[in-house]
Amino acid sequence: MTTLNIPIDEKVEKEAEELFSDFGLDIPTAVNIFLRQSIRENCIPFNIEREVPNADTIAAMREAEEMKKHPEKYKGYHDVDEMMKDLLA
Repeated sequence: MTTLNIPIDEKVEKEAEELFSDFGLDIPTAVNIFLRQSIRENCIPFNIEREVPNADTIAAMREAEEMKKHPEKYKGYHDVDEMMKDLLA
């Protein structure tokens, strides 16, 4: 058996530990599972894709940026009932 030393962002490590512990695994065991599955399937066992937002998502992102830049143009709410009243009007 050999040992791997892999630099990992602390936040990623913590989140991975929490996730894997739910399955009764530690990080070395999870990495071993990943490596064995990669060998078995002769590929990376999940899709690695760049997420490309669709037109609706791009429009929503632009709208959110506009709202962030100019909050004075948009009504905000501190009360859910008031917001619902306006939404249902």
